[in-house]
Amino acid sequence: MKIIIVGGGKVGQATAKRLSAEGHDITLVDKNADRIQHLGDRLDIMCVKGNGLHTGILLEAGVAEADLIITTTQSDEINMLCCLTAKRLGAKHTIARIRDPEYSEELSALKKEMGLDMVVNPEQEAAAEIARVLRFPTAINVETFVDGKVEMVSFRIKENDILSGKSISSIMAKLRLSLIFCAVVHNGEVIIPDGNYIAHTDDLFYVIGEPAEVYKFFKAIKRETSSSKSAFVIGGGRIAYYLCKFTAEIGINTKLVEINRDKCYELNEALPKCVVINGDGSDPELLEEEDMASYRSVVTITGRDEENLLIAIHASRLGVPKVIAKINRPNYDDIVENFGIDSIISPKNITAVQIIRFVRALNNSLGHANIETLYHIVDGQAEALEFHADSTTMNTGIPFKDIKFRKNLIVAAIERNGKVIIPSGNDCIYDGDSVVIVCRNSRIYELNDVFENGGR
Repeated sequence: MKIIIVGGGKVGQATAKRLSAEGHDITLVDKNADRIQHLGDRLDIMCVKGNGLHTGILLEAGVAEADLIITTTQSDEINMLCCLTAKRLGAKHTIARIRDPEYSEELSALKKEMGLDMVVNPEQEAAAEIARVLRFPTAINVETFVDGKVEMVSFRIKENDILSGKSISSIMAKLRLSLIFCAVVHNGEVIIPDGNYIAHTDDLFYVIGEPAEVYKFFKAIKRETSSSKSAFVIGGGRIAYYLCKFTAEIGINTKLVEINRDKCYELNEALPKCVVINGDGSDPELLEEEDMASYRSVVTITGRDEENLLIAIHASRLGVPKVIAKINRPNYDDIVENFGIDSIISPKNITAVQIIRFVRALNNSLGHANIETLYHIVDGQAEALEFHADSTTMNTGIPFKDIKFRKNLIVAAIERNGKVIIPSGNDCIYDGDSVVIVCRNSRIYELNDVFENGGR
């Protein structure tokens, strides 16, 4: 597909990198000459210097032949107007980054008026992901499928863990729960495990099942299962605003520290259930005065990765049970892991994955969007996807034991008529099912891609 990305910031770069890796023809437009030079040298993409609002620049970028234009500048208004202009110049589909909370209640009308096919809000999505982890603090990440009926939860095997040294089959035989170990990260490599896999200390496991079954699993292995009762949030940007809205809804007592006084007044008015403190969240004395160490969770979401990392390390050393940090730079991964901060949020990556799901649906050779959900595992080494089976799906009604699936792939869950099935060899897929797949090193665009030779 021919895709134009307007805006070469963090979100634009992450999106360009991932879409280029999937084989799409990418052109990136940005006003900054140095940034254009850097991205042109580093990524296999075309770059155009200029203002994406200008008709001439869009035409130079090839908008008339574009299958999709994605606008990711810092301005919501520029993003919307650029999409509107691009549509009038011939672009087939448009995605706009819109972050301002004031627009959130009007998105349906805006999409219709501006001809937008999709709206992405990195800050709101990041806040939602943080809130999911706060509800399940033993987890590193919590992802949902089928409107929340299925959860994929990741957790790390600790030293002297009761699971360490045991095979997956022996664990499941003892627990007798309806869930599946769908992926393991061992020494940085993703594995789709079978029942013989032995759990090692520091392994990162992913399990999939209904929320109630996942809850029983963590209770059985003696992990924390109740949600965080309190959260200490550092940084008062848009993520903080959305997060504090979520924590108020789920009953988590929240204190927010923000250095900008004017912003504090705005947040205090907008978030009546949140305690807002004006101060420097990187100041150890202030953190001691505000009793950060007594909170069940700490979330560092300032605008600087380094500051988030340092505060998170400090909170971890103070013994805070759950520490979550916003980190966009991948080169901090080793540092983060060494200091025991295992829940990392990256708004740019969350947004890039959302866009990839949309692009794969558009690119589907059958022309219909049956990818419902897509999550990346370990920077895209593996993927978890939700599909909707329909009349075009091959091998329906045939037991899995009689089907040849692609290697390094597992059917993790099926939802049928409101009931969740963790499949065995005797189960089948039927028209109308929602199907959750986990795969490694594969590009799955439609459900038939899970079968050898497309099921034919």
